[in-house]
Amino acid sequence: IMNRVGDLGFLIGIFLIISTFGTVEYGEVFSKATSFAVGDAMITAITLALFVGAMGKSAQIPLFTWLPDAMAGPTPVSALIHAATMVTSGIYMIVRSNVLYTLSPFTLEVVAWVGLATALLGAVIGLFQNDIKKVLAYSTVSQLGYMFIGLGVMAYSSGLFHVITHAFFKALLFLGAGSVIHAMSNDQDIRNMGGLWSRIKITAITFLIGTIAISGIPPFAGFFSKDEILAHTFEHNKLMWVLA
Repeated sequence: IMNRVGDLGFLIGIFLIISTFGTVEYGEVFSKATSFAVGDAMITAITLALFVGAMGKSAQIPLFTWLPDAMAGPTPVSALIHAATMVTSGIYMIVRSNVLYTLSPFTLEVVAWVGLATALLGAVIGLFQNDIKKVLAYSTVSQLGYMFIGLGVMAYSSGLFHVITHAFFKALLFLGAGSVIHAMSNDQDIRNMGGLWSRIKITAITFLIGTIAISGIPPFAGFFSKDEILAHTFEHNKLMWVLA
């Protein structure tokens, strides 16, 4: 249902593009869009509608609750969903449509603030989860919020860079979680865990590396992509930067 809501917004955006530009070819739409003024109402409507689609697919407030629920499946599938496929598609779509978004400062502000709210909310909810995979799922929601902050401050390449770095360390963390769940005889409750370092050493080491990377500690990948987004956010809005 969450994704149907997002899809409806996305469809409306596509219909508006067809009625305005007469085509959905990227090249043609972008070349025709350059004749529009910055802040044009139609472009703003199109970009907002497309963003609703991105909110559904990339789990932004309020369309994010499906993502942690999707974690009931097998762990390798969780790793794939969070790394490669669905959740990053909304971000890629905005990066790909950056010509339209750049013409609508209002939409960019909306994208940035929704991303910021999601980054904070996802992280806070993650702190109170007891299921090891749900902790990681809410962490993904938070990281996706980060990517949208990047897009909202027009750091398109930095946002996509974070999509790529996040794919690697999040897949690593999910596969590590799968190893832990396997070692715990399918128990996913972190309150029953502890002292696993001595039993599954390789998993402990790889999980630690993934944790350091996603925390943005140098010299791991997460530092470079997150810092890039924060630098652009600092230039754009100091309050947003503090919260991020």
